[in-house]
Amino acid sequence: MAATIYYEQDAPITPLQGKKVAVVGYGSQGHAHSQNLRDSGVEVAVAELEGTDNFKLATEHGFAPSDIATAIDGATLIIVTLPDEIQAKVYESQIAPNLKAGQTLGFCHGFNIHFKYIVPPEDCNIVMIAPKGPGHLVRSEYVKGGGVPCLIAVERDATGDAKQTALAWANGIGGARAGIIETTYKEETETDLFGEQVVLCGGLSALIKAGFETLVAAGYQPEIAYFECMHEVKLIVDLMYEGGLSYMRYSISNTAEYGDLSRGPRIITDETKAEMKKILDEITAGEFAKEWVGEFQGGLKKFNELYDKDHGSQLEDVGRTLRKMMKWIDSKEV
Repeated sequence: MAATIYYEQDAPITPLQGKKVAVVGYGSQGHAHSQNLRDSGVEVAVAELEGTDNFKLATEHGFAPSDIATAIDGATLIIVTLPDEIQAKVYESQIAPNLKAGQTLGFCHGFNIHFKYIVPPEDCNIVMIAPKGPGHLVRSEYVKGGGVPCLIAVERDATGDAKQTALAWANGIGGARAGIIETTYKEETETDLFGEQVVLCGGLSALIKAGFETLVAAGYQPEIAYFECMHEVKLIVDLMYEGGLSYMRYSISNTAEYGDLSRGPRIITDETKAEMKKILDEITAGEFAKEWVGEFQGGLKKFNELYDKDHGSQLEDVGRTLRKMMKWIDSKEV
């Protein structure tokens, strides 16, 4: 079934004109939504902790950031852009006590609503606009006159106009210029987590490490292994980004293409796919969400151990040295 896609003519910004929108958090997505909506003629109130870098940035950008209660007072739409792991605590302590009937709660990711770590009252709308790009891209594309495609979902329509409010939000940040694809909280949350864990972050990181370690164990120089298994990933991913697998295969050598087509299935086997399905089942059952929330509440001991192990690996050490040789890279060393 083809996706339903909305554009500017389908998403008038009028439901937000003359209304107040509160943005809770001025981080990656928060700064982009706040500025884009303001530039679209919408009144925006920013909630951020005083004294933080994000508070200072919001002030530099011309906002007068306040506490959450002040920001959401009288707001038609409340956009929550805080990290998943702290949203529920902040919601219970600062948002829920100040909510009024008929207000619309908006999220950029469905994690806390879908897994019910946040359960808003029945008389409030619950919507989502999830840009398919980081905040800096949402902002820069808007400034250029374009936009980043967005996902839209309506979990609850208590007032009868929740979808119109969400579409106006997407229009205000530039999403309607590129296209707004209809989805559900369940679909967005579960596919987002799956993509991160199996392909984009977990799968790709593990593949790079395994390739690097295999070459080094076989006696090849770590520097050469780094170039082949880490550095050149960007070259291939850029080709995929621009034109899919077909354009990537069109652009590489025949030797590389044959190796791709004939050897790739030997790496991603039926056993690998079975493990992917197991991970998806853990996501849909809420097991991963429970594990992650418990990890965060327990002080991130396992998280930090896993991070430190990779941060100090030979792959990372070699990369830090080689990136200094490549002056065209704006190296980000952490």
